[in-house]
Amino acid sequence: MARIQGVRPAEAGPMVKLVYFFMRKGMKKLTGREAARGSGIEPVEIWARQPKMMSGMGKFQQAVRKGKSVDERLKYLVELKGAQVIGCEFCVDLGSQICRNSGFSDEELLALPRYRQSELFTEREKLALDYTVGVMRTPVEVTDELFARVQEHFSDEQIVEVTALLTVVNLDRFNAAFGIGSAGFSEGMVCVPPDRPTDEPAPVARTGPAPASP
Repeated sequence: MARIQGVRPAEAGPMVKLVYFFMRKGMKKLTGREAARGSGIEPVEIWARQPKMMSGMGKFQQAVRKGKSVDERLKYLVELKGAQVIGCEFCVDLGSQICRNSGFSDEELLALPRYRQSELFTEREKLALDYTVGVMRTPVEVTDELFARVQEHFSDEQIVEVTALLTVVNLDRFNAAFGIGSAGFSEGMVCVPPDRPTDEPAPVARTGPAPASP
Protein backbone atom coordinates (compact mmCIF):
# COMPACT_ATOMS: atom_id res chain seq x y z
CA MET A 1 0.00 0.00 0.00
CA ALA A 2 1.26 3.46 -0.89
CA ARG A 3 2.37 5.76 1.91
CA ILE A 4 -0.34 8.31 1.12
CA GLN A 5 -3.81 7.98 -0.36
CA GLY A 6 -4.33 9.15 -3.91
CA VAL A 7 -7.34 11.15 -5.05
CA ARG A 8 -10.30 8.78 -5.33
CA PRO A 9 -12.44 9.06 -8.45
CA ALA A 10 -15.40 10.26 -6.37
CA GLU A 11 -13.26 13.14 -5.04
CA ALA A 12 -11.68 14.07 -8.38
CA GLY A 13 -12.59 17.08 -10.50
CA PRO A 14 -13.63 16.76 -14.16
CA MET A 15 -10.10 17.13 -15.56
CA VAL A 16 -8.64 14.53 -13.22
CA LYS A 17 -11.49 12.10 -13.94
CA LEU A 18 -10.76 12.48 -17.64
CA VAL A 19 -7.09 11.71 -17.04
CA TYR A 20 -8.06 8.61 -15.05
CA PHE A 21 -10.29 7.42 -17.89
CA PHE A 22 -7.61 7.73 -20.56
CA MET A 23 -4.90 6.29 -18.31
CA ARG A 24 -6.95 3.14 -17.63
CA LYS A 25 -7.71 2.83 -21.33
CA GLY A 26 -4.04 3.27 -22.22
CA MET A 27 -2.90 0.75 -19.60
CA LYS A 28 -5.31 -1.87 -20.94
CA LYS A 29 -4.05 -1.32 -24.48
CA LEU A 30 -0.38 -1.55 -23.49
CA THR A 31 -0.70 -4.55 -21.17
CA GLY A 32 -3.60 -6.47 -22.66
CA ARG A 33 -5.03 -7.12 -19.21
CA GLU A 34 -6.38 -5.54 -16.05
CA ALA A 35 -4.38 -4.90 -12.89
CA ALA A 36 -4.71 -7.71 -10.36
CA ARG A 37 -4.57 -5.28 -7.44
CA GLY A 38 -5.89 -1.77 -7.00
CA SER A 39 -6.82 0.60 -9.79
CA GLY A 40 -3.62 0.06 -11.79
CA ILE A 41 -3.06 3.84 -11.98
CA GLU A 42 -2.01 4.50 -8.37
CA PRO A 43 0.92 6.81 -9.33
CA VAL A 44 -1.44 9.07 -11.28
CA GLU A 45 -3.91 9.14 -8.37
CA ILE A 46 -1.14 10.41 -6.09
CA TRP A 47 0.08 12.93 -8.67
CA ALA A 48 -3.54 14.17 -8.69
CA ARG A 49 -2.91 15.70 -5.25
CA GLN A 50 -1.18 18.39 -7.36
CA PRO A 51 -3.28 18.59 -10.57
CA LYS A 52 -1.11 21.22 -12.29
CA MET A 53 2.00 19.14 -11.68
CA MET A 54 0.18 16.03 -12.89
CA SER A 55 -0.81 17.86 -16.07
CA GLY A 56 2.72 19.13 -16.72
CA MET A 57 4.26 15.73 -16.09
CA GLY A 58 1.73 14.12 -18.43
CA LYS A 59 2.42 16.58 -21.26
CA PHE A 60 6.16 15.99 -20.94
CA GLN A 61 5.68 12.21 -21.05
CA GLN A 62 3.40 12.46 -24.07
CA ALA A 63 5.90 14.59 -25.97
CA VAL A 64 8.76 12.18 -25.26
CA ARG A 65 6.74 9.06 -26.10
CA LYS A 66 5.78 10.49 -29.49
CA GLY A 67 9.40 10.19 -30.62
CA LYS A 68 9.79 7.92 -33.65
CA SER A 69 13.55 7.78 -34.27
CA VAL A 70 14.03 4.65 -32.11
CA ASP A 71 12.18 1.36 -32.60
CA GLU A 72 9.57 0.32 -30.02
CA ARG A 73 11.41 -2.82 -28.92
CA LEU A 74 14.50 -0.85 -27.94
CA LYS A 75 12.44 1.79 -26.13
CA TYR A 76 10.52 -0.83 -24.14
CA LEU A 77 13.79 -2.57 -23.32
CA VAL A 78 15.63 0.49 -21.98
CA GLU A 79 12.54 1.70 -20.12
CA LEU A 80 12.17 -1.61 -18.29
CA LYS A 81 15.90 -1.73 -17.50
CA GLY A 82 15.80 1.85 -16.23
CA ALA A 83 12.88 1.02 -13.94
CA GLN A 84 14.79 -2.00 -12.65
CA VAL A 85 17.86 0.09 -11.84
CA ILE A 86 15.92 2.57 -9.69
CA GLY A 87 14.01 -0.26 -7.98
CA CYS A 88 10.43 0.77 -8.81
CA GLU A 89 8.17 -2.23 -8.06
CA PHE A 90 5.16 -0.74 -9.81
CA CYS A 91 7.19 -0.01 -12.93
CA VAL A 92 8.93 -3.37 -13.35
CA ASP A 93 5.60 -5.16 -12.90
CA LEU A 94 3.93 -2.92 -15.48
CA GLY A 95 6.95 -2.81 -17.79
CA SER A 96 7.38 -6.59 -17.79
CA GLN A 97 3.80 -7.06 -18.98
CA ILE A 98 4.07 -4.28 -21.57
CA CYS A 99 7.20 -5.94 -22.97
CA ARG A 100 5.55 -9.37 -22.97
CA ASN A 101 2.43 -7.98 -24.64
CA SER A 102 4.61 -6.35 -27.33
CA GLY A 103 6.34 -9.63 -28.18
CA PHE A 104 9.17 -10.17 -25.68
CA SER A 105 9.67 -13.75 -24.53
CA ASP A 106 9.88 -14.85 -20.91
CA GLU A 107 13.47 -15.89 -21.62
CA GLU A 108 14.33 -12.32 -22.63
CA LEU A 109 12.74 -10.89 -19.50
CA LEU A 110 14.61 -13.37 -17.31
CA ALA A 111 17.87 -12.51 -19.07
CA LEU A 112 17.55 -8.73 -18.66
CA PRO A 113 19.25 -8.45 -15.24
CA ARG A 114 22.37 -10.08 -16.77
CA TYR A 115 21.93 -8.92 -20.32
CA ARG A 116 25.68 -8.77 -21.06
CA GLN A 117 25.97 -12.56 -20.70
CA SER A 118 22.88 -13.26 -22.83
CA GLU A 119 22.73 -14.13 -26.52
CA LEU A 120 19.08 -12.99 -26.69
CA PHE A 121 20.02 -9.32 -27.19
CA THR A 122 21.93 -7.77 -30.06
CA GLU A 123 25.16 -5.90 -29.47
CA ARG A 124 23.32 -2.67 -30.29
CA GLU A 125 20.69 -3.47 -27.65
CA LYS A 126 23.38 -4.34 -25.12
CA LEU A 127 25.07 -1.00 -25.78
CA ALA A 128 21.75 0.81 -25.26
CA LEU A 129 21.35 -1.09 -21.99
CA ASP A 130 24.90 -0.13 -20.93
CA TYR A 131 23.95 3.48 -21.59
CA THR A 132 20.69 3.02 -19.66
CA VAL A 133 22.52 1.72 -16.60
CA GLY A 134 24.99 4.61 -16.77
CA VAL A 135 22.27 7.25 -17.09
CA MET A 136 20.15 5.81 -14.27
CA ARG A 137 22.96 5.52 -11.75
CA THR A 138 23.30 8.11 -9.00
CA PRO A 139 25.51 9.91 -9.78
CA VAL A 140 25.30 9.40 -13.53
CA GLU A 141 28.07 7.11 -14.84
CA VAL A 142 28.20 7.88 -18.56
CA THR A 143 31.89 8.01 -19.44
CA ASP A 144 33.36 9.60 -22.57
CA GLU A 145 34.27 6.10 -23.77
CA LEU A 146 30.71 4.81 -23.32
CA PHE A 147 29.20 7.85 -25.04
CA ALA A 148 31.62 7.47 -27.96
CA ARG A 149 30.53 3.86 -28.41
CA VAL A 150 26.87 4.92 -28.31
CA GLN A 151 27.55 7.50 -31.02
CA GLU A 152 28.94 4.76 -33.27
CA HIS A 153 25.55 3.01 -33.33
CA PHE A 154 22.99 5.77 -32.73
CA SER A 155 22.38 9.15 -34.36
CA ASP A 156 22.30 12.31 -32.25
CA GLU A 157 18.50 12.40 -32.64
CA GLN A 158 18.23 8.82 -31.37
CA ILE A 159 20.49 9.51 -28.41
CA VAL A 160 18.36 12.51 -27.44
CA GLU A 161 15.20 10.41 -27.70
CA VAL A 162 16.60 7.56 -25.58
CA THR A 163 18.00 9.97 -22.98
CA ALA A 164 14.69 11.84 -22.80
CA LEU A 165 12.88 8.54 -22.30
CA LEU A 166 15.23 7.67 -19.45
CA THR A 167 14.52 11.09 -17.96
CA VAL A 168 10.85 10.10 -17.95
CA VAL A 169 11.77 6.79 -16.31
CA ASN A 170 13.68 8.73 -13.65
CA LEU A 171 10.35 10.29 -12.65
CA ASP A 172 9.44 6.81 -11.40
CA ARG A 173 11.49 7.60 -8.31
CA PHE A 174 8.24 9.33 -7.34
CA ASN A 175 6.58 5.90 -7.20
CA ALA A 176 9.41 4.34 -5.22
CA ALA A 177 9.45 7.22 -2.71
CA PHE A 178 5.73 6.75 -2.02
CA GLY A 179 6.12 2.99 -1.72
CA ILE A 180 3.76 2.25 -4.61
CA GLY A 181 3.99 -1.50 -5.05
CA SER A 182 3.15 -3.87 -7.86
CA ALA A 183 -0.37 -3.66 -9.29
CA GLY A 184 -0.17 -7.27 -10.48
CA PHE A 185 -0.07 -6.65 -14.22
CA SER A 186 2.44 -9.54 -14.38
CA GLU A 187 0.58 -11.64 -11.80
CA GLY A 188 1.32 -15.33 -12.36
CA MET A 189 3.89 -14.59 -15.06
CA VAL A 190 7.56 -13.70 -15.36
CA CYS A 191 8.42 -10.28 -13.95
CA VAL A 192 11.84 -8.62 -13.96
CA PRO A 193 12.90 -8.08 -10.32
CA PRO A 194 13.73 -4.52 -9.20
CA ASP A 195 17.30 -3.87 -8.14
CA ARG A 196 17.84 -3.63 -4.42
CA PRO A 197 20.62 -1.83 -2.56
CA THR A 198 23.09 -4.15 -0.87
CA ASP A 199 22.90 -4.69 2.86
CA GLU A 200 26.55 -3.76 3.26
CA PRO A 201 27.10 -0.62 5.36
CA ALA A 202 28.56 2.39 3.62
CA PRO A 203 32.33 2.87 4.08
CA VAL A 204 33.21 5.02 7.07
CA ALA A 205 34.88 8.28 6.07
CA ARG A 206 38.07 8.94 8.02
CA THR A 207 38.73 12.54 8.99
CA GLY A 208 42.00 11.97 10.82
CA PRO A 209 45.28 10.41 9.73
CA ALA A 210 45.20 6.77 8.67
CA PRO A 211 46.32 4.34 11.37
CA ALA A 212 49.97 3.39 11.23
CA SER A 213 50.82 0.02 9.69
CA PRO A 214 51.87 -2.62 12.24
